[in-house]
Amino acid sequence: MAGGALALSVGFGGYLAMPAFASGTSLSGTPCTVTARVCVDLDHQTAWLAKDGRVTLGPIRIASGGKGEETPKGTFRVLSKDKNHTTDEFPLPNGQPAPMPNSVFFEPGGIAFHGGDPTKASAGCIHVPSPDDAIFFNTLSVGDEVQVVKKLSDKKGGFYKVNHLKPPSKKEVAARKARQEAARENAAAIKAAPKPAK
Repeated sequence: MAGGALALSVGFGGYLAMPAFASGTSLSGTPCTVTARVCVDLDHQTAWLAKDGRVTLGPIRIASGGKGEETPKGTFRVLSKDKNHTTDEFPLPNGQPAPMPNSVFFEPGGIAFHGGDPTKASAGCIHVPSPDDAIFFNTLSVGDEVQVVKKLSDKKGGFYKVNHLKPPSKKEVAARKARQEAARENAAAIKAAPKPAK
């Protein structure tokens, strides 16, 4: 997730308010319809690129949002792209913004496809492994349709089931959010600290 995409995407709100998977036949081998340029299956943690109703890449492994930071499902449009995006929302331990390489934003809350580890839950974005993240970035254009599908229960599919992991407890989720907030405060303090004179 990245707050930087928020302002840019506010104007697209009406553009995104469309019924999920309203028309068309299914995109072969996926849970999406032929209108999708990107199909994401949250149950099986896989994604595909498509063009003109045909799969051009995939299925590839992805990682969606973890407990308490789930990736939204529905039909969206690509809002913007940023090859070298960074985020202050989840800073590194040294206070520097975290890298989100090859970011393709598709949801007004700052949700994006970006380079990342497909075995680690995201904060709502879709982690796409290298070199597929570059293919997503170079292939997708603003306005392309993104379908994010979830049909199974959490017990049958999803990030934790696919990766054979136990979901975090409410206490662990709260502790993670507290660590994230502390990291943000630390990063802000580092930025605000006076720079030594040269």
